Amino acid sequence: MTLATLRFALLVFGFIGPCTFAFGQGTKPNIVVILADDLGNADLGYRGSDIKTPNIDQLAKEGVQAESFYGMPVCTPSRAQLMTGRYAMRYGLQTLVIFPSHAYGLPTDERTLPQALKEAGYQTAMVGKWHLGHADKKFWPQNRGFDHFYGNLVGEVDYFTKERGGLVVDWQRDGKFLKEDGYFTTLIGNEAVSIIKAHDTSKPLFLYVASLAPHAPYQAPKQDIDAYKNAAGDVHRHTYAAMITDLDTQVGRIVTALKQKNMLDNTLIVFSSDNGGATSALFATGARSPEERAESGGVELGAKPPASNGTLRGGKGSLHEGGVRVPTIFYWPTKLKPSIVNEPLDMVDVMPTVLALAGAKGSPDHPFDGKDIWRTLAENQPSPHEDVLINVESFRGAIRKDNWKLVKIALLPGKTELFDLAKDPGEKNNIANQFPEVVNDLQARLLTYAKEMKPSEWMKAQPAFLGAQGKTLFDPDSTSTIAGCRARRPCFRNDRITGLRESRSAVAFLFLADVSCHRRTCHPQNPTSALPRDRTLPTRPAMSVSCQEPASTHLFDHVADLPFDDLINYPISRSIAVNSN
Repeated sequence: MTLATLRFALLVFGFIGPCTFAFGQGTKPNIVVILADDLGNADLGYRGSDIKTPNIDQLAKEGVQAESFYGMPVCTPSRAQLMTGRYAMRYGLQTLVIFPSHAYGLPTDERTLPQALKEAGYQTAMVGKWHLGHADKKFWPQNRGFDHFYGNLVGEVDYFTKERGGLVVDWQRDGKFLKEDGYFTTLIGNEAVSIIKAHDTSKPLFLYVASLAPHAPYQAPKQDIDAYKNAAGDVHRHTYAAMITDLDTQVGRIVTALKQKNMLDNTLIVFSSDNGGATSALFATGARSPEERAESGGVELGAKPPASNGTLRGGKGSLHEGGVRVPTIFYWPTKLKPSIVNEPLDMVDVMPTVLALAGAKGSPDHPFDGKDIWRTLAENQPSPHEDVLINVESFRGAIRKDNWKLVKIALLPGKTELFDLAKDPGEKNNIANQFPEVVNDLQARLLTYAKEMKPSEWMKAQPAFLGAQGKTLFDPDSTSTIAGCRARRPCFRNDRITGLRESRSAVAFLFLADVSCHRRTCHPQNPTSALPRDRTLPTRPAMSVSCQEPASTHLFDHVADLPFDDLINYPISRSIAVNSN
């Protein structure tokens, strides 16, 4: 039997995938994934925007535009799905994001995309924003399959100082923190180009470029902002536009470097965003205090953020299309023809598709939710999905099947919405009452997923700062009491409570409990714990607490659970806890 005959037999009987057969073991493609952050669906040139993005537009013109591609409502779960090929609800990352005070991360038993590619002979590198765990080194990129990492760990930093909360730098190269001048987007572009130039082409390359732009705070070099001074919109819109153009510049530099290295013809480039643009100021403050927002690029609560999702409903944080449908391009000049694909696809599809192309394997005990979508991209075949889970949480969920989309809000009084996206992509007309059989089918599918989900790590982390009453939200029979520190003053200003309640967002429930604060340093009995004396901390339920002078102020001190506003602003100096093991 000849080798060709053997391969044909293996293909027919399903022992190897069509992509492995098509490209062969000796021609593994290079993989470059470029992920924007909070990019508005309508904020690229090829999508009709006045924002200048010639390099991304060229990829779209010459590649496959995936027009019904889904991320997640916010950063962490979307990035987790990219890295695992599995829905975030499988491992508890389905709700909101990892705050600086949180100790959890992407579980280490989840096999990641770089781990699988590394085992298949790839050199793996990442530049930019991680946001999948910082409190223990086991969560860090270089311990999750990347040979090289250059960037930041938490959700956002100042673009110029790389500081979180104005105090401590979250910027590292391969585990070593450094203070470095320069603009975030330019620096990761420089690093990506250097990696490509130095790459040994005898090995295939996986390069993950995780941009922070155009996530708040809205900051860019002055000359780039000035280029938009005559454009429509306010200074935030001009700055936001400059951030996207700066990202586009780096995309062009990466493509040029691949071409100069003679790697481009054998490289698959995936460009996407983690979620839609922020249309609520709650997601555009830049994680800064009200006093800092005006001078550091954050949007005031109540103001209109600069992102545009066009005619799509909602934005970041929402289950509606503006929050989860993201502009996505697959570009491979020698393998993919220019086309527009409207089939429903998802971030979880990237890993199984890439592994099939690379001849790599996933984890048999952690099966993919994603599918190999190569034939959909290359041959315009139907989506391999029977349905696409947009997300499911204990209080809400959404699912798509064909052109039908169901959005279910479980928080009382509850709400069920059904949309025909082929006729109503803007989700303006709820037709649930007209198609009860479709609603029943999609609700049953959503409930099946809900029964399979693990408890949300974010939700589990919150009772500790909700106070004793907060625990009863998850355990009605709880009789926990507050020990130790006594209340001195309210934690939240009335305007902040009102604003978040009116937002009807998932965080609104945080303010159901009567949480109080004090001014002393209070933390569990832990000799390595320390907190700054000037932080306002909440009471803590069912916990032995001591109040004393800080024992240490080094970079990775333990952090107590803080109120929402403090959680998103808390400096990483108190939140990234290094585990030396």
